[in-house]
Amino acid sequence: MTIKAILTDIEGTTSAVSFVFDVLFPYARAHLPAHVRAHAGEPAVAEQLDAVRAEAGELDADVERVIAILLEWIATDRKATPLKALQGQVWEQGYRAGTLRGHVYPDAVQALRQWHAAGLPLYVYSSGSVQAQKLIFGCSEHGDLTPLFSGYFDTLTGGKREAASYARIASATTHAPAELLFLSDVVEELDAARQAGLPTCGLVRAGGQLGDHPCVASFADIDLTAFG
Repeated sequence: MTIKAILTDIEGTTSAVSFVFDVLFPYARAHLPAHVRAHAGEPAVAEQLDAVRAEAGELDADVERVIAILLEWIATDRKATPLKALQGQVWEQGYRAGTLRGHVYPDAVQALRQWHAAGLPLYVYSSGSVQAQKLIFGCSEHGDLTPLFSGYFDTLTGGKREAASYARIASATTHAPAELLFLSDVVEELDAARQAGLPTCGLVRAGGQLGDHPCVASFADIDLTAFG
């Protein structure tokens, strides 16, 4: 079946892992405590703080304890939805101030633009919140790339290593799973997508192989006709 849409991961796929770990995480770690203290009473923040308490099993935790939990989660790269939401709020301030610029590989930018121009709908699925996804592409080093995308999915859809998540995404995009090519640098994610019926392609920028999935070192090497 012909590929009619693309679903791509961000970290390690369109963008360098180092940008997340060396730029975004330290920025969030430095600015999140002040952000939470200043806005804890506002609904958008208060909702996430309650979600942190619930996930941590500490329903009576005060603001300072919640901040400590969040910093622990950042240190361990925990894929917690409320943490991602709060990080997104902090990053938005940095992006809007011009302090942060989203990293996207030039080969990814070129391919995404070509696919978009050819009429292929493009979607993002990342463990980062939808807000954070829109920021990295909207305030990228290459300008605003958000017009290229037709939709965004995060962990609210489900875990990235669960086949059901990819089935839900395919359903939401109205494409048959076999028409939706998934790009990632994580073999467990590729395995889950394939279990849901999606064609897969691994990004291995430093070389190597991701299980038995087709792999490329660059977006420039992706031949969509090979998946038809």
